[in-house]
Amino acid sequence: MLYGDLQFFDIILFAAIAGFIIYRLRSVLGKRTGFQKNNIENKPKQNKQTNIKQNIPTLLDNEIKLENVYKKVNSFDHKVFLEGAKKAFEIIITAFNSGDKKTLKTLVSKDVYSAFEKAINNNSNNPSAQFYSLIIESVESAKVEGGIISISVNFISEQMLNNDESSIIKNKDTWTFEKETNSSSPIWILTQT
Repeated sequence: MLYGDLQFFDIILFAAIAGFIIYRLRSVLGKRTGFQKNNIENKPKQNKQTNIKQNIPTLLDNEIKLENVYKKVNSFDHKVFLEGAKKAFEIIITAFNSGDKKTLKTLVSKDVYSAFEKAINNNSNNPSAQFYSLIIESVESAKVEGGIISISVNFISEQMLNNDESSIIKNKDTWTFEKETNSSSPIWILTQT
């Protein structure tokens, strides 16, 4: 009988250990009673545009319209755009003045290219003209519609003829650049002058 009592004692001992472990697990992990709210209901509803950059950097007064682009395009950087716009202006004007149609074709829309090509063919360009200074006066407009970013920039440029500073001519131009919102290319196309 001694052997049977020992088995009974082992079963009670293991049951007590299992009960203690269950008690400790419930006290640590807790228990679900069925009255808790569903976790999905507790989550705040996410805005569909959570992936859009909401951190708009500090813009100068003459750049404030670029907020429209920041609100809709995650990868937009106004400093990169404005530097690129200045470079594009200089490259396009230099290409126009020298009659470089090949360069123009890659940087401007078909309509703008047609106007530049016509002017070059009529000898309205001046190969002896060169830049003296160039600044961006302001951003006239900035919008995102139909998957296209469109930004109009006011430029003030000074050009001179044959390195003669007495021949400086000051011009004010408004150019519109466009780019698809999902494009990874750094190139913006000039669509209006």
